[in-house]
Amino acid sequence: MKSILIAFLLLLSINLFSQEIDKDKIDHYITYIENNNGGIGSLSIYRNGKEVYTRNFGQEKLINTDYNKDTKYQIASVTKMVTAILILKLVEKGELKLDDKLSDFYPEIPNSKKIIIKNLLEHTSGLGNFAVRNGAIWVTEKVSEKEIFEEIRKQGVSFEPNEKVAYSNSAYILLRMIIEKKYKKEYHKVVIQEIVKPLNLKNFASIKSNPTNTFKSYKFAENWNAIKDIEYSNVIGVGDIASTTEDLNIVINSLFQYKILKKETLESMKPTIGKEDWGRGLALFAYGDNLFFGHSGDVLGSHSRLIYNPKDNISLSYSTNGERVPTNIFVENLVSIIYNKEFKLPEIK
Repeated sequence: MKSILIAFLLLLSINLFSQEIDKDKIDHYITYIENNNGGIGSLSIYRNGKEVYTRNFGQEKLINTDYNKDTKYQIASVTKMVTAILILKLVEKGELKLDDKLSDFYPEIPNSKKIIIKNLLEHTSGLGNFAVRNGAIWVTEKVSEKEIFEEIRKQGVSFEPNEKVAYSNSAYILLRMIIEKKYKKEYHKVVIQEIVKPLNLKNFASIKSNPTNTFKSYKFAENWNAIKDIEYSNVIGVGDIASTTEDLNIVINSLFQYKILKKETLESMKPTIGKEDWGRGLALFAYGDNLFFGHSGDVLGSHSRLIYNPKDNISLSYSTNGERVPTNIFVENLVSIIYNKEFKLPEIK
């Protein structure tokens, strides 16, 4: 009798794990967003390393815009996950240590003798946000690397390393510069060498690779109208990569299948559950009992979310270049559908 009960419970757990994702329900949700001008974007869902759902939506409402299945989105700060991977590849090769000091590379930066690589990765350095100067975003027009470095230096630090966590764009600019020093190559060439070619990506490029077929950013006012976004050459390694959602899913699935980094290195990227929201290139996204790891990205008009649940081997890649339903709400509803939970259709104003 006991063996029969164990077999029944095992069968039940297998059935729960293999439960089908309700694609019709996802379609209904996306169609609601599309019909109400709630957004323009692309969605890709992977399970067990394979794409089980994909859809582009809203693009046909753009005026005088050519696009196809290979048209890329600006993924903004999801780029930071890639930069963290490249830093950790240097650590694996023995060419860099997490406790190496920033002063070994850029002694001009305040507190650089105390700040280590690990601090830069996990936003505990005390460095700020170079993209905001005098309370305003100033990187919408091309500026020099020297100007950006000087702004980082002038802003200095607001706290001592490890004192607290504060999201830092400046830290990731410096990480990108360290990558270029170590590889003796520009960032976009390192991305090609270490990410694009090994994973056979077709639509994934840093800005200096001059990606074509990339969506502009839009804002809705009776119609979708193109807007001026940041100048992506100002945020290399921080927020400049353009990609399709499919290629993004290939990247995060390859990462969690240890095709890019070793298992122990990946574990070091992840935040400690219950203690950290930010790890070292990966953040924690909790939706009820379902825990995902990944990264989000937001600029003035484009937004992305790339997340992976290692327990169920499910990943979700979402990019939008025209948002009326906030990304957090959009993705939370999708996760609810995937796990057959109740949710409300968002109100679109």
